[in-house]
Amino acid sequence: MTWVRGDDIDRADRVFPRFEMTSSLGSSTWPQIIQGGMGVGVSGWQLARAVAVTGQLGVVSGVALDTLMVRRLQLGDPGGHIRRALTSFPDAAIAEQIVDRYHVAGGIGPEQPFRLAARPSLHPSRRTTELVVAANFVEVFLAKDGHDEKIGVNYLEKLQMTTPAAVYGAMLAGVDYVLVGAGIPAAFPALLDALAAGRTGSIAVDVVGAGSGPSCVEIHPEVVSGAPAELGRPTFLAIVASHVLATYLARDPRTQPDGFVVEGPAAGGHSAPPRGPLTVDDDGQPVYGSRDMADLEKVASFGLPYWLAGAYASPEALRAARSAGAAGIQVGSAFALSEESGFDPQLKHVIIERARSRTLRVRADPLASPTGFPFKVADLAGTATDAAVHARRRRVCDAGYLRVPYREPGGEIGYRCPAEPVRAYVRKGGNENDTVGRHCLCNSLIAAVGLGQRRRDARVEPALVTMGPDLSFLPRLPGAGGGTYQAADVVSYLLEDVDDVNGHDDKSACPATAARHVAPSSAVTTRK
Repeated sequence: MTWVRGDDIDRADRVFPRFEMTSSLGSSTWPQIIQGGMGVGVSGWQLARAVAVTGQLGVVSGVALDTLMVRRLQLGDPGGHIRRALTSFPDAAIAEQIVDRYHVAGGIGPEQPFRLAARPSLHPSRRTTELVVAANFVEVFLAKDGHDEKIGVNYLEKLQMTTPAAVYGAMLAGVDYVLVGAGIPAAFPALLDALAAGRTGSIAVDVVGAGSGPSCVEIHPEVVSGAPAELGRPTFLAIVASHVLATYLARDPRTQPDGFVVEGPAAGGHSAPPRGPLTVDDDGQPVYGSRDMADLEKVASFGLPYWLAGAYASPEALRAARSAGAAGIQVGSAFALSEESGFDPQLKHVIIERARSRTLRVRADPLASPTGFPFKVADLAGTATDAAVHARRRRVCDAGYLRVPYREPGGEIGYRCPAEPVRAYVRKGGNENDTVGRHCLCNSLIAAVGLGQRRRDARVEPALVTMGPDLSFLPRLPGAGGGTYQAADVVSYLLEDVDDVNGHDDKSACPATAARHVAPSSAVTTRK
């Protein structure tokens, strides 16, 4: 998921002045398939581990891991996985405090609300920071447990306030790749370098309001007693939607990633808005054109590996991508519907049945996300996209991951989100028009993995499903007749008749015939 605007690049240019581009990594081999880091908990440790043991890159979603961990602990920690991982956390006192505070033997009752994790802020308590660090450690530790293959973690640059603590926790667990989209991830190379060297890591956080400049959030390695003085520095891949952003990041060694994932408009989750004035089709979806496709010749010219994403879930698309000079592809939806994904099993069953019957409609909603950027949603009865369900839901903001810090007239820092109660948002200086049609992505995406908050009116937060519109892979996978399939089946299908080259050792070499735009799989949006 990635989005960026021109004024964002101008802002970042003031923070990171231009320097001559240099190459980053030396010779290496790369995975042909990167499993997408999807949603909140959809790309959990079970899915990432299942992909990694096939030799491809398994990726966990790094979004809201603190909330997922404390809710699973309150359900009794089925399988004991969280408590097992915490026994390997470097600071036993932090691990013990988390278990004592949140674990409920046998689990809370079916109607009892979950105890909440603290909402992100510019000045979190030490306990809140420790929880974020530990949660990211746990997810990566479990994904890496029992094998020697590579694991990545996917973060959203937009969620800046928890980023340093989250990255540090993943690095404590030995994460191999860090992938970042949803903004301009210019600060990540320096953050990774600092944490690997045992120094304080920090990033700037955008604060809106008159006279506001960026604030700073930090993570001090000493917050975790017993942590190694130095850590392995993971490979950093920037998720971009345009060659313009790729060019900006690649020209300066301080912002240059180790590679790119180039997402097209057909990718699930958030998408970059179309260039120029927004126009929509008869279905209310943003209209994209040739200007919105990344120029792959320019991306390839940086001499860095890159992967293509957004409707590439077929062996034909993988071959085309590699023929154009890409190291491979990133695939999300095909893995999201596999047995190992974190989707609530009953919801996953409904999605698959609707998709196979060609009655599932996936659309890009320009209003759904509080960020204001297009967001893919699956229209399913009983979920947040059901107009009756959406109208019944009482607005509440108690997870707060998409809250934006703003400066009040007196200089104090406040937080607001267009999906919170309308009166509260307007009272905080927000524009009421920005609240129209917004979904609480934090609560609804958490609900999609079966961990929705239980409200005192006996209702559970409705789920919202995000995925890509291309579901043409389903008939070609095992279980096409109505059964299920595993992540390994997706890998086998994608590698069908594809040479096992595993990337490009000479990253500076790119075929002279590299396509300006590589055609992905045919996008198929099934409708009623």
